[in-house]
Amino acid sequence: MKKQITNTIMMVRPAAFGFNEETAVSNYFQSSEGKDDKDISSNALNEFDEVVKKLRDHGIDVLVMEDDSEVYTPDAIFPNNWISAHDNKILVTYAMESEIRRKEIREDILVMLEEKYGYNKRYNFEHYAEENLFLEGTGSIILDRDHKILYACLSPRTHIELISKFNVLMGYRSIYFYAEDLEGNLIYHTNVMMALGEELAVICLESIKEDEKKNEVIQSLKNTGKEIIDLSLEQVHKFAGNMLEVKSVSGQKFLCMSSQAYGVLTQEQIETIEQYDQILHFPIPTIEKYGGGSIRCMMAEIFAPNG
Repeated sequence: MKKQITNTIMMVRPAAFGFNEETAVSNYFQSSEGKDDKDISSNALNEFDEVVKKLRDHGIDVLVMEDDSEVYTPDAIFPNNWISAHDNKILVTYAMESEIRRKEIREDILVMLEEKYGYNKRYNFEHYAEENLFLEGTGSIILDRDHKILYACLSPRTHIELISKFNVLMGYRSIYFYAEDLEGNLIYHTNVMMALGEELAVICLESIKEDEKKNEVIQSLKNTGKEIIDLSLEQVHKFAGNMLEVKSVSGQKFLCMSSQAYGVLTQEQIETIEQYDQILHFPIPTIEKYGGGSIRCMMAEIFAPNG
């Protein structure tokens, strides 16, 4: 039985969305232009609510958690960086580079998930941040859950030492590489340049400069039956790599992306995707501009132990 995608998504409704100076150091997708605009938070909130409505309208189960308004967490809208949930009853929490972002990790959410879905074990990577070792959830690692393969582009936020520990704990093997953006900077999160569904792999092969590593990735994707949609670096810059495949409670499959990402896809790429999924795209310009993340980052997948 395939278990690559889920029909249940956890999202965090932001209380104080805004530009985070700490994350901007390594996130070249963030913009500080107009960062003091008082409407940024309310605009992001409206964008968030529209995303949730559209997902629910298409039969996707969305669990919305309210951000803690007493704690300053401008990136709380991106929970996939601090938590991943697995159908073997395990919850994993991660080590994030930004000290501000570490405040997003909430015991009340973890307890709620345990009580609601039956998780009974936790693996905690958070303490590695004290050693300057980081792994930022399913931003850093792309999981092929069916074949137990982990894909990762190494960066200041994605350290090989923690990938190795994840592999041992969760029974995965890894394929890792370095990936560069248009300016030659290391891409900070793998989910910026790669998305993996049941039968599709959306990836920017151009960003992987080392031919041997590129070929290893291609061969692995082909061996696991994925059809590859190759993105350009220009498309990655518009968040076309930041997609997530989900399904409705009735089993219909969707590929979620931002409207900006959809707008830069070629007709051929769209037609290939539509052979497998219905496309859902969402206008989230405020979230993308100031948060430096897109639709995939907003979704923490819940693979319920009994689901």
